[in-house]
Amino acid sequence: MFQFPQFIQNLPEADVDLPGFTGRLLQSPDHQAVLMSFDEDVVVPEHSHAEQWEFVVAGEVELTIDGATRTYRTGDSFHIPAGVTHGGLVKAGYRAVAFFDEPERYRPRTG
Repeated sequence: MFQFPQFIQNLPEADVDLPGFTGRLLQSPDHQAVLMSFDEDVVVPEHSHAEQWEFVVAGEVELTIDGATRTYRTGDSFHIPAGVTHGGLVKAGYRAVAFFDEPERYRPRTG
């Protein structure tokens, strides 16, 4: 199973309460990138936020964006415009790099 290299695993961890999820943060003043790992199947409820672009590094996700459902697999990418409702099923083994057009989509875990 694909694992991010150790130097990425050493980045600050995102404070997100999803089972089997680990996110590592890259921060800039205006944007945020999250290197995501899911080790369990996770249903992500419908939600919306600022613009997002995501690249699938490994695994797959069944994602519904604005009412249209599609499966994205290794090598695929997808774009979610700002404010558009989305959610889906993330499969165990999913790895991705997500870019958000907001600086604080996720906060670093403390403690």
